[in-house]
Amino acid sequence: MSQSVSKSRFKAKALEYFRQVEETRKEMVVTDRGRPVVRIVPYTEKPAAVFQELHASVLAYDQPCEPVGVGDWEALK
Repeated sequence: MSQSVSKSRFKAKALEYFRQVEETRKEMVVTDRGRPVVRIVPYTEKPAAVFQELHASVLAYDQPCEPVGVGDWEALK
């Protein structure tokens, strides 16, 4: 879950919040009167590299019209 901070508080401590996002790798949302206006996310050199781990992880899916993981839903038990 992302942390949120008001625009006035962010203005006073911007560098501190930048460092926090950099260290924790968690996004931050800046709000104006409670309304989200800016999202600060950690920079990644190659965003597509995240998907490299998933490459070829799905070998075959024989029943594309059937629900996936029906047994995993607590509400259906």
